[in-house]
Amino acid sequence: MVDGFATITQKRMTGGFRIDGISGKNLHVDPGPGALVRSYQFGLNPLKLDGILISHSHTDHYGDGEVMIEALTKGMTRNRGVVIGSKSVIQGYKHWGPCISSYHLGKSKVITMEPYNVTKLDKINIKATPTIHGDPTTLGFQFQHEDITISYTSDTEYFDKLSKSHQGADILIASVIRPDNEHIPGHMCSDDFASLIEEVSPRLGIMTHLGMKMILNDPEGEALRIKKQTGIPVLAARDGMKLNLEEIMSNQQSLDYY
Repeated sequence: MVDGFATITQKRMTGGFRIDGISGKNLHVDPGPGALVRSYQFGLNPLKLDGILISHSHTDHYGDGEVMIEALTKGMTRNRGVVIGSKSVIQGYKHWGPCISSYHLGKSKVITMEPYNVTKLDKINIKATPTIHGDPTTLGFQFQHEDITISYTSDTEYFDKLSKSHQGADILIASVIRPDNEHIPGHMCSDDFASLIEEVSPRLGIMTHLGMKMILNDPEGEALRIKKQTGIPVLAARDGMKLNLEEIMSNQQSLDYY
């Protein structure tokens, strides 16, 4: 894990994010350290989850995975929900993972995905997208449902074909560790995200999983800079930030935050 001080210090929270209400399903993506406590803090009930998705075997993405699975399964008393993860998360790959015990995988449908695999949860199509990261099995995810598509890059460096897997995204969520053009192996910087935004042309771009240099370097200013460069609204994720997807898609929610 690069830039682990952001996780250790909790300068920005590391509980991942939720997508709620699409096809009546609630999904928690990358429940890192603090996911359970922060869910309650921000008024989100983990007992109402229908699925948990974990992109790879770095602690800041799976740290609260097992306790969130316990919430999903009502304290391991119900057979319910789905757990989706990369090969390293579910099965283990070389020295990465597995990250979830067989006990915790015993009460839910478990799906191990590889890049370009597609699975379905009710009316939501979930596609695994490729990455270049320290854990070579790391996945991004794209969620497609009727008139909205949400893409999440997870941790990856920018590469030529990255945008191809995220085409059609209305909302593009990316892990952006460093500001400006501070490239680092396995991760994107602001300039990389600007290139990705230009290639994908989403309605909204969101930078998340910010590293310490980004946090200390005015992430909102970086988002504004990318917006000015690309002409597309960009947000730096804030702790507890909520967006109404229906309002965004109907253009009723202003995306001009700055």
